[in-house]
Amino acid sequence: MLQTLNSLLAPAVLERLTLVINHVLSSESVATERLKPHAGRTLELAASAWPSLLPPPPVLAFRVTPAGLLEWCGLDRPASCDLALRVDAANPALLLARALGGELPPVAIDGDAQLAGDVNWLMQNLRWDVAADLERVFGPVVAQQLHRLGSAVAHALRSAVQGLGRARPRSR
Repeated sequence: MLQTLNSLLAPAVLERLTLVINHVLSSESVATERLKPHAGRTLELAASAWPSLLPPPPVLAFRVTPAGLLEWCGLDRPASCDLALRVDAANPALLLARALGGELPPVAIDGDAQLAGDVNWLMQNLRWDVAADLERVFGPVVAQQLHRLGSAVAHALRSAVQGLGRARPRSR
């Protein structure tokens, strides 16, 4: 049953993730301009060192569109990719906490040098302006409060996960 639920939810979640990624890309014209020359090329995103006790996340594949955006390739990824991105996911909770705080995880990049350079530039320079998006939807006063609340939650999660990482089992 869990497998069936996963197969139903995964495509919907990954399509929404692609929309969010494209929203962030399209908010900066320089980002899409950097990707346009790579139209048709594929990127693969995978988690490395994933804990064996947890079900592994799927390997994601995206194709660069002529508009400089990304298109999710679906659950059946292409036989080969032009660029492979491997995210160090040895501690998924810490990875999530750092991502919520806007911190980049350690990523190994392998493949086409020009595409790798442009993707690396995007990872270093592109940020989602959550506050601006919240303001467009809720107005400036509510958006500011929601952004503060989200930042506080992200900080608390990051602190909690880091505290758990420092905690060591007591020897008897």
